[in-house]
Amino acid sequence: MTEPVDAGRIVLLTASHRVAPGLLSWPAWQTLHAADQVLCADASHPQLPYLREAGVAVEQATPSARELVDACAGGRTVVVLASGEGDRALTDGLAGLGGSGQVRMPDLELLPGSYDLPGARLLDLVEVMDRIRRACPWSSQQTHKGLAKYGIEEAYELVEAIEDGDRAELREELGDVLLQVVFHARIAEEDAEAPFSIDDVAGTIVEKLIHRHPHVFGDETAETPEEVKEHWLRTKAIEKQRASVTDGVPLGQPGLALAAKLASRVRTAGLDAPPPAGEGIGYELLHLAVRAEADGVDPEAALRAAARAYRDAIRAAEGRSGPDTVGV
Repeated sequence: MTEPVDAGRIVLLTASHRVAPGLLSWPAWQTLHAADQVLCADASHPQLPYLREAGVAVEQATPSARELVDACAGGRTVVVLASGEGDRALTDGLAGLGGSGQVRMPDLELLPGSYDLPGARLLDLVEVMDRIRRACPWSSQQTHKGLAKYGIEEAYELVEAIEDGDRAELREELGDVLLQVVFHARIAEEDAEAPFSIDDVAGTIVEKLIHRHPHVFGDETAETPEEVKEHWLRTKAIEKQRASVTDGVPLGQPGLALAAKLASRVRTAGLDAPPPAGEGIGYELLHLAVRAEADGVDPEAALRAAARAYRDAIRAAEGRSGPDTVGV
């Protein structure tokens, strides 16, 4: 009885373009060195110089599915170095042959040679933003000042998504806020006097986070959220060397949030500085905001929640109104 011919093995080797070329997994290198044949359709594939330097012979070829199956006959292993687009025609052809039931198929294996690390898609965002900045007539003309209003709008839309509890909306709005950061950093690269990049932005916040979390990255300890906040405020005070507890409080923020922030600074510093007395709704709101902060309530969020309830009541009233009374 004739032994069946070994149909061999096809290995589709993929690699992330977000990882430096040549940084492949050990199983990938083992497979490449042991293969009977290594094929690549793209003569400019970024991995090729590193494979050749490592002694792996790579043939430039674009085989059809049938040609690839035939090349594996007799127990041979053929590795196909996949392009960034995924070689759809080849994989569809192999699927068609396998589904026909008329061809003895080689073993098929998808071997990832490298994986994306967490945060890898941020590299895509930086690359896309760079291209847009260079090629888009609108984006190429934008400045920090011109974009400032969008940063405020996107921040408010993020807050609304959080309060709505809409996960899909939250993910999208976080992306919009992230876009503002990357956009501003890309513009900053072009500054003639003090340029900086997104890497400088990221490096600055990384250093700040490490420095202000000595209980995580250093020898100090913190068992409660209150102790963590104490570490943060103490370290921040040393860094900033501010003359007043009000330094660094942005006066352009919404009024209730501003009042609560000032009250928080006063309370944290242990100052005896009660809110001033005065006539009018402004002073009444100030006292309410200070009281809310002391009780652990965000007055801005509380007012937004009440306003949303008011909006719902208005809509309910509109629903009860006849067509002749709406808009009166």
